[in-house]
Amino acid sequence: YSYRQVTTSLSEKKVEFYKLIGQNVANIRKKHKLSQMKLSELMGHKSTSLVSGAEIYYKKQHFSLEHIALIAYILDEDIKEFFKDI
Repeated sequence: YSYRQVTTSLSEKKVEFYKLIGQNVANIRKKHKLSQMKLSELMGHKSTSLVSGAEIYYKKQHFSLEHIALIAYILDEDIKEFFKDI
């Protein structure tokens, strides 16, 4: 393997990782019948930009581990649920 092959592969895997987490957050949020706005407010944000962007990996925006831990706490979900199918 060349350095370029490894970094390209890791970059693609990282994008897929963040997209799957975003999809899992969206699915779990919808299961709890919460809007992006309501979840954003509960997280301490005044707009949906973080949640809406990170759910679809818009402009490389993604949830941090701290975000996921907070969302798991807010929704009373096991944090493992956000990493399903990864």
